[in-house]
Amino acid sequence: MYLVWLPEGTPRPKVRDVMLGQVAPRLLELDVRGLTMDLDDEEADVPSPVPAPPGEHTPQAVVSLWVDAYDRRGPLEAALNTVSDRLAGYQVLESMYCDYGESPWAPPRSWPDGERSPGLLTVAMFEQRPDMDFEDWLAAWHTGVSRVSEQVQPRCRYVRNTVFRTVTPGAPPYRGIVEEAWPSAGHITDPMLFYCAEGDPEQMNANVTRLFEKVAAVLDLATMRSITMSEWILRS
Repeated sequence: MYLVWLPEGTPRPKVRDVMLGQVAPRLLELDVRGLTMDLDDEEADVPSPVPAPPGEHTPQAVVSLWVDAYDRRGPLEAALNTVSDRLAGYQVLESMYCDYGESPWAPPRSWPDGERSPGLLTVAMFEQRPDMDFEDWLAAWHTGVSRVSEQVQPRCRYVRNTVFRTVTPGAPPYRGIVEEAWPSAGHITDPMLFYCAEGDPEQMNANVTRLFEKVAAVLDLATMRSITMSEWILRS
């Protein structure tokens, strides 16, 4: 997985043009087994539930590549570097907690490769808590946060990527990259929808409390970054 920073100030329509029009064809020509791009494009102009500090330049693309051998990635990175100001690469272990059609919030995937997925993603990157053993931290994330968030949030798809190692110099020390799909922009921006409260403030507060107790056991919100993005599955 690669976090891609385009030149600061790149407008959202240009993000899509560059990544889908220039970079994706080059990557597909390299015979990757799978390719997904999460893009901060014009259809993802929605505030994140956990915004970055004002003025911070966040990645405009998260590119997932499935390859046979990670040590032959040079041509892939070369394609990404033709457009990026900064690139951070990670070798990850993917865990598909919930795919489209496996929750009440979305039917099975019916759209073809190359077509934008419905709804929106939030993509979160976070570090391991330094005071926790890795196995304890992973259990708190996978059995704590995952189960409670499934119960109190309207997720269409939930992909957990545990970082095994960084593969580019200077990459932020993230240990988790999470992709969560939501039915609509409103499900992200309206807390009543985001926490499945059905208009009940008490229920919303209870769900928020349940979830954030689990989240606080796993990560520091000050170092977490969450970006609202469009999902483009280009080769499944």
